[in-house]
Amino acid sequence: MRPAFVTGGSSGIGLAAAVLLAKRGHDIALFARDPGRLAAARQVILDAAPDISVREFPVDVSDRAAVESAVAEAVAAMGVPGFAIASAGIAEPGLFAEQPVDLHERHMAINYFGALYFVRALTGPMADAGGGKVGLVSSGAAFFGIYGYSSYAPSKFALRGLGEVLHVELEPRGIDVTICYPPDTQTPMLEAEMATKPAATVEITRGGGLWQAEAVAARLIAGMQAGRLVVAPGFQMAGLNRFTSLIAPILRWHQRRLIRKFSE
Repeated sequence: MRPAFVTGGSSGIGLAAAVLLAKRGHDIALFARDPGRLAAARQVILDAAPDISVREFPVDVSDRAAVESAVAEAVAAMGVPGFAIASAGIAEPGLFAEQPVDLHERHMAINYFGALYFVRALTGPMADAGGGKVGLVSSGAAFFGIYGYSSYAPSKFALRGLGEVLHVELEPRGIDVTICYPPDTQTPMLEAEMATKPAATVEITRGGGLWQAEAVAARLIAGMQAGRLVVAPGFQMAGLNRFTSLIAPILRWHQRRLIRKFSE
């Protein structure tokens, strides 16, 4: 069985996906910035699946050369993955006129280019190995513009566009690409996000419930296994995926009403 590679694999949806794939018998390669968190994640995976191998690759996914080197090292050590999940990301909400430009650049560097570098480094090896499954973790913020997400949402819009193109471009190479649009999920990233999230944004994004990372990861892996383009867990995300163009004017009106409420 070919291994599974996961960026952002030290916590949240990435770690949950790694655990599920490990339980299926896949050896796991974890890519994340913090060596300490990687080591802790490795132990979590081994506790759940003691008979598989887990290797850690400390890397900043926004560094293209570092990603290419880490992926090449992982392939040389473990073989070409059958599953590759790009889950690394950041979310720091705030208002456009108040956030520095470099924060916008950082969101694009990690959320978009980090996924692009990872998938690009694996495209050739996976195609040569007969194909595989690629998962991109986007966001409900990729469906329509949300107050307070000017630095975050564009990176997820871009990831959505990349995934839709790769879904058709890489299919002839035997590579299925799936995009996941999680609702609010109980992860360290969500906890960090809440620290800067404007009150109006909290209210606007309320309604999809709070999912557990394990439930989202299970939906993602099932969608990847089936070769589906979109995984949109929950009623709210499913509705946004299907009907955004129709309901966007209502959503904008709803946002304006809430923004006025919190501005009073």
